[in-house]
Amino acid sequence: MENKITVYTTTHCPYCTMLKNFLTQQNIPFKEVNVEKDPIMMRRLVNQTGQFGVPQTEINGKWIIGYDPQRIMAALN
Repeated sequence: MENKITVYTTTHCPYCTMLKNFLTQQNIPFKEVNVEKDPIMMRRLVNQTGQFGVPQTEINGKWIIGYDPQRIMAALN
C-alpha cells in the first residue's frame, strides 16, 4: 500500500523546509499544502489537530506535529 503523506507548511517556516528536504532525501513522495495561501485548509488543520503551528504532517490519517523525522519514519513503517 502506498503511503499518503501531506505536509502542511507556510512560506517562511525553516522547520517546514527541513521537513520537506528530509522527505525528499529519503525519496518519500508527499503533497505540500501551504496554509498561508489557503485559509480554508488552515481552518481544517486547526480543527483536525487543535494546533496552529507548522509543519504538520498527515500520514495515512495520523498526525505528526512539528519536525520529527523519527516519528515520521515510524508512522511510515
